[in-house]
Amino acid sequence: TVESLPPTLEANAEQPPLFDGTTRLYTSYACPFAQRVWITRNYKGLQDEIKLVPLNLQNRPAWYKEKVYPVNKVPSLEHNGKIIGESLDLIKYVDSNFEGPSLVPNDPDKKRTLEELLSYADKFMEMLFASFKGDPEKEAGAAFNYLEDALKKYDDGPFLLGRDFSLADIAYIPFVERFQIFLSEVFKYDTIAGRPKLAAWIEELNKIDAYKQTKTVDPKQLVEYYKQRFMVPKLSTPLRL
Repeated sequence: TVESLPPTLEANAEQPPLFDGTTRLYTSYACPFAQRVWITRNYKGLQDEIKLVPLNLQNRPAWYKEKVYPVNKVPSLEHNGKIIGESLDLIKYVDSNFEGPSLVPNDPDKKRTLEELLSYADKFMEMLFASFKGDPEKEAGAAFNYLEDALKKYDDGPFLLGRDFSLADIAYIPFVERFQIFLSEVFKYDTIAGRPKLAAWIEELNKIDAYKQTKTVDPKQLVEYYKQRFMVPKLSTPLRL
């Protein structure tokens, strides 16, 4: 069954009661970092245990920073009388503190690979965001080649750790989804051309309901937003004489 999603809270929205025993995921439907935790929650079947509290990041309520999470970013999780943040920490936290299928492998070698992939995730994003201002084919290409190579390591399945869907897949897919749209639309760069493992991985992930239910990004809006945010007009760069 498809979850009916709560409406996004604007600046004038009332604050839900804090620390009343409810576990809440403060999120934004458009945010790839928050999407990581949303996918984890869904995959573990925690839709009833963890309530979504979606915020409009362009017009967020003041109480979020003042009373909930001073860092003022999403995602954050309200659980057991405390608020915790940082998406990569949170996906591990949700996996180890709640019921549902484990997203961490038992195999020690795969566990090590998982940690390597998680620790590379920030670098992966940096390379891609940098590519918008440089040479997408070269810079974005290097990032996607990293994933293509990572997908070759285990031949027992299509995921980053082979047979089993894991936190590694969850860490990367929200960003791959967005960069695929943006690079194709703006630079006519096809991220999966010549990368059969990556193409198969994306296809497999799109069969997973836990992920599919979090795909709410409007491609047109995404392209406009990324253009405004990351693509500085060439004229505004100082001339080097």
